[in-house]
Amino acid sequence: MTDQQTEPPIKKKDEADIEKERYRVFIKEVADAFYETDLTGNFTFFNKALCRIFGYTATEIRGHNYREFMDEKNAAIAFTRLNAVYRTGKGDTDIIWEIIREDGEVRILEISASLILDHTGEKLGFRGIARNITEKHLARQALIESEQCAYVQYQASRRAERRHRALLDFLPDPVFVFNLDGTVSYLNPAFEKVFGWTLAELKGRRIPFVPDELKEETRQGFRRLFQEKMLHGFETRRLTRDGRLLDIVLDGAIFYEPEADAPAGQVILLRDVTREKRADRSNQALFRIARALPRFQLLDALLEFITREVKALVRVEGASVILVDEDAGEFFFSAATYDQTEAGKNIKEVRFPVNKGVAGRVYETGEPLIVPDTAESEFFFQKVDEQSGHQTRNMLDVPIWIQQRLIGVLCAVNKKEGKFDHTDVELLNTVASTVALPIENARINEELRQSYDEVRSLNRAKERVIHHLSHELKTPVSILEVSLSLLRKKLSGLEKKGWKRILDRAERNLNRILEMQYQIEDILRKKDYRTFHMLTTLLDTCSDHLEILFESEAQEAGWPVDAVIREIRNHIEASFSPREAPCQKIRLDDFAEKKIPALVPSFAHRQLCFEVRNLMAESHEPVSILIPPEVLSKIMEGLIRNAVENTPDSGRIEVILREEKRGPEFEVRDFGVGITAENQRLIFESNFTTRETSQYSSRKPYDFNAGGKGFDLLRMKIFSERYNFRIEMQSQRCGFIPEDENLCPGKIEDCEHCDSAEDCLNSGGTSVRVRFQTSTL
Repeated sequence: MTDQQTEPPIKKKDEADIEKERYRVFIKEVADAFYETDLTGNFTFFNKALCRIFGYTATEIRGHNYREFMDEKNAAIAFTRLNAVYRTGKGDTDIIWEIIREDGEVRILEISASLILDHTGEKLGFRGIARNITEKHLARQALIESEQCAYVQYQASRRAERRHRALLDFLPDPVFVFNLDGTVSYLNPAFEKVFGWTLAELKGRRIPFVPDELKEETRQGFRRLFQEKMLHGFETRRLTRDGRLLDIVLDGAIFYEPEADAPAGQVILLRDVTREKRADRSNQALFRIARALPRFQLLDALLEFITREVKALVRVEGASVILVDEDAGEFFFSAATYDQTEAGKNIKEVRFPVNKGVAGRVYETGEPLIVPDTAESEFFFQKVDEQSGHQTRNMLDVPIWIQQRLIGVLCAVNKKEGKFDHTDVELLNTVASTVALPIENARINEELRQSYDEVRSLNRAKERVIHHLSHELKTPVSILEVSLSLLRKKLSGLEKKGWKRILDRAERNLNRILEMQYQIEDILRKKDYRTFHMLTTLLDTCSDHLEILFESEAQEAGWPVDAVIREIRNHIEASFSPREAPCQKIRLDDFAEKKIPALVPSFAHRQLCFEVRNLMAESHEPVSILIPPEVLSKIMEGLIRNAVENTPDSGRIEVILREEKRGPEFEVRDFGVGITAENQRLIFESNFTTRETSQYSSRKPYDFNAGGKGFDLLRMKIFSERYNFRIEMQSQRCGFIPEDENLCPGKIEDCEHCDSAEDCLNSGGTSVRVRFQTSTL
């Protein structure tokens, strides 16, 4: 608004932006009037409450200027205050409008006003809240007049005091009169209604309604009252008899003894603005939440924001969003914000059945639930507190609905002031309905993103597999080609000619493999180099088998097919364990004491700190596991070899044996390069390798980056299914070489990122834990 009251044009784009900010469903139903005007004061948006206060229909108000509902004097006052808001850019919350309704009745309104800005900062209009304070204004004016009258005339007549008391009894706001010593001499009926104490209970006593933390502020307020003789608009808080804490605006005055110019006491008026304050806080919080929701694309960030807002809005020690895992039939804490940070972290690890706890009751009924005292609640689930380390005294849970489906619960615990009430339920229900759809959208977006990442990882793994197989085919195929040529020359002088048909068939099939190899190379050359990676080394094992077959069978007459098939089958069974291998009861620690020392010489050439820690309690009853010795040997050897080959020299490897409740455990922990998050999802699937094919080198087993064939962990996965044990892996990729393409030099001393061995030990590593089931001896 300018001094000339000109109306700048409003861009359609800005109107659309403003429309997005309005949460009309909520605004139209609140008790207070909400309005928006353009810069000239024409009403552009308002709710039903404004129509009720003005006494006109929405059609009669929309597009009309606020000045049309005032006399000239009040219109000029309103213009001055709004013009100050326009010039300074600062909102005003203490504007008084005197309007004339259609029926001629005068209403006094308390108006707040702030600027409406577009995304560029351009001023578009005004918005605010209007409250009908006609009765309170008249009562306050009457009180002020009565106070002034008492100050001037009290010495003249005791009858004036009786008239004033009659007026005070009529006032809708609490009023009390203090003696100079701070004791009560009078309370009006409104005080008894709001605060709960009667005059008979408090007369001659002090009112115990000042919170401890506000006592010094109260003393300063009374000093100011005695200095200035009057006090207006003093904002504070006071307790009720039942422990509720109310927001109060206090007005006070000193009165004097008749026939003496000495103060006799104080008369105090208290206006309860708790609902107004709470409504204002609620509106502000809901506007903040609504404006902020589009910024959050990730589910975790969105839920953390929601819990922070709820915690501050309801004034509780903790707030959480509990979502439903429908597949598992469990609740889990997707986000939590607590005064105790550790409790907020711990509770995120908690899961519990959907038929347990207060959340379970809300899930069952679909209705909010207040628990005033958890110690007396049949629904409270104590295990949640035990696992989180937090003590819940009282709580409020409300459902989060998406159409007809309940997706979770919004939870607030330990109200800091007073008790949970119906207003808190309405507030949390409003928040839950506001955030339900964004939560579901973020949840779906998160699942889609994870699915995309998995598909992308699988696609990369597929390309690695194809490339690696193509790469690894070259050498054995070339050797076979040369070997067949040499064999043909050596056999050319023999009398029996049956070998010619066999060699022809072998060369024909070898040419088919070569043709496939050339086709794969042609395809791969057309791809971007970044996708020119990896396949497993299946034919490495097959080439070894073929070499054995040629050595053992070529010298014999003919080519016995059954023997060849049997030999191949034997080699495969040797690699992946014979199914008929008998299980035995084995003490894990005893077996490890014999097996591990036998492996140490294999990597004695490596400069590693290798430690075995046997934590299995000797005092316990001896336990064993049921597994073939050959399988257990391959498990230990495979895990130790993988750890050694992925740990640079001067690094550290730990082998830990422990006994848990479910059975013994064997863990191999290295402080090496670690595995990327993408590869961790694929490490136990197929014959997968974590390094690029181009990084492989012809090295001995147990050398750093020896380039294993990728079968060890796949084989252990097969063993776990056959012999009923579990394999768990945790890994952190070295922060200095975060991607698969990044190389470790193989010695800590040669790493440009590490000043000491500790830098390397703290940067990455992998732990693989094998959990066996117990078989009592």
